[in-house]
Amino acid sequence: MYSAGDVRVEDREDPTIIDPTDAVIRLTATCICGSDLWPYRGIEPADHQVMGHEYVGVVEQVGDEVTTIKPGDFVVGSFVISDNTCEICRAGFQSKCVHAEFVAQIGTQAEKARIPYADGTLVATPGQPDEDLVPALLAASDVLGTGWFAADAAQAGPGKTVAVVGDGAVGLMAILAAKHLGAERIIAMSRHPQRQKLARHYGATDIVTERGDEGVARIKELTGGLGAHSVVEAVGTQESFMQAVGATRGGGHLGYVGVNYDVTIPGIQLFFAGIHTLGGPAPVRRYLPELIRMIWDRTIDPGLVFDLTLPLERAAEGYRAMDERRATKVLLTL
Repeated sequence: MYSAGDVRVEDREDPTIIDPTDAVIRLTATCICGSDLWPYRGIEPADHQVMGHEYVGVVEQVGDEVTTIKPGDFVVGSFVISDNTCEICRAGFQSKCVHAEFVAQIGTQAEKARIPYADGTLVATPGQPDEDLVPALLAASDVLGTGWFAADAAQAGPGKTVAVVGDGAVGLMAILAAKHLGAERIIAMSRHPQRQKLARHYGATDIVTERGDEGVARIKELTGGLGAHSVVEAVGTQESFMQAVGATRGGGHLGYVGVNYDVTIPGIQLFFAGIHTLGGPAPVRRYLPELIRMIWDRTIDPGLVFDLTLPLERAAEGYRAMDERRATKVLLTL
């Protein structure tokens, strides 16, 4: 990304093993994330930076200290590098590993990538996947894992009413997760007909089109004036975050995963909300083994979230489609 709105596909040197814990993979597929739109829209700085942090592919080389994967393995990787052995990783928060590095700094909208701490970041699938499973496995690299973390952080489960603020890929994956975790009722907040349809496919029982204070009032109306037990915030704007806080009942749980900028939470409002909050960059690595198993067994199909597929060479077109909300999530083939 040369600058906001200026995406180009160019040649760069092939990656090589630098550290003994590295792996080099040849990507099978990659994609564009909603968070990639922040620099595209000029909200984050962009100056000739590599792009992409979601990836699946085949291992080509490994460093001398890599033990859990080998050349030829098909792997899914987290969007955050982790060693998976430090105290924070062992507590289940691999995205805050002492060696954490965002894969966005590596750039996986590419043919190949060097992945540091390969043992702690990459997970091999049971074999070579069928072609139709590749989109689902790619979703596990970020949006599925992030949506799962959000639903988990919001304590979605049996007997719970879950409200999801945001109908992008992560919000849709949070609906899938909430359904799988046993939520009794799932309220999707969406104004987009196609996304509403997919939300219902993944388990939404109610659709709310109102936003802001009106959205909060509608959630309260649907829940006997109490608010939802579990709320997922998957947007990252001031309005969406405060809507999520307002929609959470007293003592309820808010899981927030929308990357936010310039969001200011009035302390007194949060204080009197009386809710649990947990969020931030999702520890996708915690969930990857189980998510891969469910995808492999065809228990879940997160791949439906991709509604536009383009070759990598047409990445700029994919960015435009997502920016204009003509696509929920764009898969890039290699």
